[in-house]
Amino acid sequence: MPASLIDSLATTPPLAELFSDRSVLQAMLDFEAALARAEARLGLVPQSAADAIAVAAKAEAFDLATLSHDILRAGTPGIPLAKALTEKVRASNPDAAGYVHWGATSQDVADTALILLLKRAQPVLQNDIDHLDQALRNLADQHAKTVMLGRTLMQAAPPVTFGLKAAGWLAAILRGSNHLKTSFAGALVVQCGGASGTLASLGAKGVSVARGVAEELGLGLPEAPWHTHRDRLAALVCACGVLTGSLGKMARDISLLSQNEITEVAEPGGKGRGGSSTMPHKRNPIGCALALAAATRVPGLVATFLSGMMQENERGVGGWQAEWPVIKVVVEATGVAVASMAEVAEGLNVDARKMRDNIEATQGTIFAERAVMLLGEKLGRDAAHQLLEEATKQSTAQKRHLAEVLGEMPKVKEQLGVGLLRDLEIPEQYLGSADEFRKCLLSASDKDAEQENA
Repeated sequence: MPASLIDSLATTPPLAELFSDRSVLQAMLDFEAALARAEARLGLVPQSAADAIAVAAKAEAFDLATLSHDILRAGTPGIPLAKALTEKVRASNPDAAGYVHWGATSQDVADTALILLLKRAQPVLQNDIDHLDQALRNLADQHAKTVMLGRTLMQAAPPVTFGLKAAGWLAAILRGSNHLKTSFAGALVVQCGGASGTLASLGAKGVSVARGVAEELGLGLPEAPWHTHRDRLAALVCACGVLTGSLGKMARDISLLSQNEITEVAEPGGKGRGGSSTMPHKRNPIGCALALAAATRVPGLVATFLSGMMQENERGVGGWQAEWPVIKVVVEATGVAVASMAEVAEGLNVDARKMRDNIEATQGTIFAERAVMLLGEKLGRDAAHQLLEEATKQSTAQKRHLAEVLGEMPKVKEQLGVGLLRDLEIPEQYLGSADEFRKCLLSASDKDAEQENA
C-alpha cells in the first residue's frame, strides 16, 4: 500500500501498509478473536461463540469510515469496535453476540493492537538494519587505507581514513539497534486487565485468560496489566530516537562530503532519484535528506511521549490516547531513515582521488600539529607552537607548502633535518591508531551481533 501524499517522505511502503487503517483494525480484531478462543478453552464462553467471533473478526467486513467516526465520538477504539463486532456476530449467531469482548476493557484492545503492530514492524526495521550493517562493513574494509581530511569544527584537521569514518557510523548505529532490540523484547507483551487492571470479571481464571491471549497472539505475558505504566513503550520510543539520531549523523556527514566544493562521496543515482526540477546538473543527496528529516522529527515526538507518562491511577485520561499517532510516526521515521541510509551505503561512490586532492589543497597546513610534536621534543612545546603559527601564516599567505616554508627556517631545518621535512606531509605517516580503532569498532560490532544471535 502506498503512503498518503503527506506521508510519502516520512515512511516506507511496508510500514505504510503495516499502519494502514485495515491493518490497525485487523490487529484489534485479532485481540478480540484471541480473547474469545482463550476463554472458550477455559469454559468461560461457549466454543461456538468463540468460533463465530473468530469468523466475524475480519477487517474487510467493516466500514472503516463509519468506525473512524464512531471512535472519535467515543474517545477510544475499543467501544465502537466491540459494538460493530457484536453486530457482525449477531447476524450469524445471535447467541454468540453476547460473548464479544467478554471481561476485557477498551484499552486492552487498543494497547494489544498497538503491540501487535510493533511486533510486525520489528522485522521490517531489522531487515533494513541488516542491509545497512553489511554495506558499512564493506565500506570500512574497502577503505581501510583511503586517507581523507579530518574535519573539526567544519575546518580541515589532520588526516583520518574513510574506513574509520564508516566503522564509526556502523558502531553507533548497531549500538542503537541493540538498544532497540532490547526495547522491543520488553515491550511486546499483551495487555489484558479488564476495567481496573484486576480482571475481576473473570473470577479466578483471569490470569489464565491473559496467558491464553498472550499465547494466541505470540506475545509475552507481563507480571500484571500495565494500563498506566508506559515505561516499556517509552524505552522503545527513546531507542528509536537514539538510533534515528545516529542515522542522522551519518546522513549529515555524507551530505557534507557530497558538496560541490568537496565531492569526496556521492549517493547512488538512478531514474527519479536525486534530480532537480529546474537544474539538470544536480545530484542531490536525497537519501541523506530523508534520514535527516526523520532525525529532525523524532526528538520532539520522543518528548511528547515522555510527557504523557504521568497517567492517573489505574486508567488515565489523555495520556495513552495521545500515543497511537506518536508511536506510528516514530516507528515510520526510524524505518525511512534506516532504509534510506541502507540504500545510500550500498551504492555510495567514494572518490579516493578527490579525498587525497583535498588533503593536498591544504598545502600541508593540516600537518602543523605533527611538526609541533616533532619540534616540541627539541625546543619545547611553546617555542614549537610559536614557530608553527608563523610558518602556517606564511604558507597560507604565499600559497606554498608548509614543509617548504619550514625548510627555509634555520632553527626548524636544524632540528628536523631534510628527511623529516620531506616526509612531513605524507598522510599515511600521521594516522596514529586510526586502523586499530577501525578494527576495534568492527570487532565490537561483531561481538554485539554474536550476543544477539546466541
